[in-house]
Amino acid sequence: MEKLIFIVDDEESIVKMLSHWVKNQWGYNIKTFSTGTDALNALSENPDLVLLDIMLPDKNGNEILGKIKQRLPNLPVIMLSAQGSVEVALESIRLGAFDYFPKPVDKNRLEPAIRNAIKNFDLEREVEKLKENLTREYSFENIISADKKMQEAFKMISKVLDNDITVLITGESGTGKELVARAIHFTGKRKSAPFVVVNCASIPRELLESELFGHEKGAFTGAHQRKIGKFELAKGGSIFLDEIGEMEMSLQAKILRVIQQKEFDRVGGNEIIKTDVRIISATNRDLKLAVDNKIFREDLYYRLSSFPIHIPALRERKGDIVVLVDHFIKNFNEKLGKTIKGITKTALKYLYDYEWPGNIRELENLLERCMILADKEMIDVDVLPPNIASKSGTAMLNSNGVLFGEESPVIPFEKLKEEAIRHALRMTEGNIVDAARKLKIGRATLYRLMEKYKIESPKN
Repeated sequence: MEKLIFIVDDEESIVKMLSHWVKNQWGYNIKTFSTGTDALNALSENPDLVLLDIMLPDKNGNEILGKIKQRLPNLPVIMLSAQGSVEVALESIRLGAFDYFPKPVDKNRLEPAIRNAIKNFDLEREVEKLKENLTREYSFENIISADKKMQEAFKMISKVLDNDITVLITGESGTGKELVARAIHFTGKRKSAPFVVVNCASIPRELLESELFGHEKGAFTGAHQRKIGKFELAKGGSIFLDEIGEMEMSLQAKILRVIQQKEFDRVGGNEIIKTDVRIISATNRDLKLAVDNKIFREDLYYRLSSFPIHIPALRERKGDIVVLVDHFIKNFNEKLGKTIKGITKTALKYLYDYEWPGNIRELENLLERCMILADKEMIDVDVLPPNIASKSGTAMLNSNGVLFGEESPVIPFEKLKEEAIRHALRMTEGNIVDAARKLKIGRATLYRLMEKYKIESPKN
C-alpha cells in the first residue's frame, strides 16, 4: 500500500523542494497545504506522516501539532522550523513530534527520519489491530452459554469491569476460568495494558517466588542476571494467578503484601517496587476448607475473595451442551476444512448422559476428534469415543483408546493402575496436583507411581 505524506508549509520554494524529494526521489504520495487548518480538515484521508512547519500564516505549528495528536495520537509528525532554537525543538518534542529539523533541511537526515517514522507508525497500527482482535476474542460474547446459572455469573462479572476490586474465580478444571479472567481484563478499563498469566501449580515451588517477583543477580545459584517478575511485567494491567490454592504459605504472605500495600521486592533485593496491578485469581479447590485445614492464610483468602465468581461445572448446566456443540462444530469446520452440519439426536443424547469430568475443555477436545473421524454430514454415535458411547457405564479407556468393558479380557490390576494415572494426567493436562486429587492419592505417591510405570512428567 502506497504511503501518503502531508506537507504543510506556506513557503512555495520549500514546498517544491520537499515535494521533489518526497515524491520524485523517495516514492511517497504527497498532499500539500499552506495552512494548518486545511491540513487538519484533511486528516480523514489518513496520512502516514505529516511534515509540519512551525511558522504558518493561520496558526502556530505547535498548536496544529497538539490538535493532530488529539485526533490521531499515533500519527507521526516531523516539525520544520527556520527559527532553529533549542527551546522550539524541545517544545515540539514535548507535544509529541516524532522529530524536529531546522531549516534549511538536511536531505540526508530527513529521508531516514521519514522512513523510520512510517515504519514505527505501521508497527503501532499493527499492535492496535492485535489489541482489537484480543478484545473481540475475549469479550463476553465469546463465552458461550444459554444456562441461567451462567447468566447470573455474567451479571456478576459485568459489575467488576471498570473497577479494581480483587476477583476470585472458582470452579472445576476445564470450566473456563481463564477465559472469564481474560474477558474481565479485555473488556475492562485496563484492556490496553498487559494481561499476565501465572499457573501456580505448574511452576516448581522453589521457582515461583522468582517468577512472580523477579530476582537480583546473585540472589541464588544460577541467578546470573537480574530478572523482572510477572508483577512488574503486568504494570498497569492485570495478573491472573491460576490455581492460587497450590501456593505455599510463605509466598501467600508476599501476595498479601502486594494486595494491601501495592509493593514488593525482588528475591535477593532491597529495593521496594511499587505496583499498579489488578489481581484476578482462580482455583478449583475449596479455599475455605484449606483455611480450616491451616494450609491457606485466612487473611489472604478474604482479600482474594472480595468479589467471588463461581463457574458451574458442565454437568450442572447441561443445557449448554447443545449451544457449545454448535459453536465448536462451526469453529472446527473452519479449522479443519470440514462441512459438518451438526450432530444427530442419538449422539447428542449420549453427550447429555455423560458426566463430563473434564468439563468444557473435554467437550471441545472430543468434538475435534469426532470431526476428524467423521465422514458424514452429521456427527453420529460411530465417531464417539467408547467411554461415552458405551451403555455399560463401567467402561474405561487405555492410552491407545481401547475399551475395557464387561466383555474385555481380564486386565492385570497393575496395568489398570498405570492406565488410571495416564488417563488422569491427560484429563488434567498434566497438572500433577489436580491429577493426584482426582486419583485420591498424595502427590508424592503419584510421582512414585509415575517413576515405577515410567510415565514421563508432562510438559507444562
